[in-house]
Amino acid sequence: MSKLRIVYLGTPDFAVEPLRRLLEKQRACDGCGYEIVGVVTMPDKVINKRGAQLLMSPVKQFAVAEKLPVLQPESLKDEAFQEELRGWRADLQIVVAFRMLPQAVWGMPRLGTFNLHASLLPQYRGAAPINWAIINGDKETGVTTFFLKHEIDTGDVIFRDVVTIDEEDNAGTLHDKLMLQGGDTVLRTVEAIVKGEAASVAQSQMYACEEELRPAPKIFRDTCRIDWSRSVQQIYDFIRGLSPYPAAWCELSDAAGNRLSLKVYSAGKEYAAHNITPGTLLSDGKSFMKVAVDGGYVVFNEVQLAGKKRMPVVDLLRGFSVEGMNICND
Repeated sequence: MSKLRIVYLGTPDFAVEPLRRLLEKQRACDGCGYEIVGVVTMPDKVINKRGAQLLMSPVKQFAVAEKLPVLQPESLKDEAFQEELRGWRADLQIVVAFRMLPQAVWGMPRLGTFNLHASLLPQYRGAAPINWAIINGDKETGVTTFFLKHEIDTGDVIFRDVVTIDEEDNAGTLHDKLMLQGGDTVLRTVEAIVKGEAASVAQSQMYACEEELRPAPKIFRDTCRIDWSRSVQQIYDFIRGLSPYPAAWCELSDAAGNRLSLKVYSAGKEYAAHNITPGTLLSDGKSFMKVAVDGGYVVFNEVQLAGKKRMPVVDLLRGFSVEGMNICND
């Protein structure tokens, strides 16, 4: 019996772990029923103005080290690329953290194309599911494998695996948890497809109405501005949901009205009753900075002032005076 020919499409670190797991299983078990025949990833990035130095994607670095064939199309609609891809004669394609595919690509293999998404679909369809799950204060999320179709993140679900969101998790730590779980889930999905046991369920059967669904839209700079009118828990979740990237931010103003942007990478929370106006900055000028909010205080732990390095608040206060400064709430 011939092995299933698989093409893998992905770019960042998140996509390396599933590919690693698939290759390890393939090499450990010659009769596992599949073979990774090639990888598709983004073109190398130019990292200086003269174009003399190029940066390979994490998936390409891994694929090259493992001696896997690699394609790096500028456009997925390019006929020459599609002809090369067709030449790999894939029975199945796997997409993890890649670009949106045209139907000519995702519909090419006889068994279709499945995607790994970092949420429990149908919740958090979109570009930033990890961030929004934390921002919204969820206690759990997970990963989903599903077959691709026209509308983004709406295809029939194969497997969903739950991952707990701990109170101390931020987007970075949760990313790593989901990456590891994603490796397991992708491998399990491939094994089910090889055995002909990959039953799938339409997402429309998994919710009663659209109002139940939370989206995960792309995050922009304006999205990351802290709203100090919200509760201490909501702001705490917002900060950790955007850390370490792209980072929540606010503005400080001095007595002259000058404004400085401050990124907040890490914060604590203090629950307390008070009569201080929400958004008021408090500091002893040496060891702490915190902001009064509804239900208590948000305590800055690690920050980055515009033009400075990321650092603990104690280090910032050694060389920067916040006396007379306020949080800008407009």
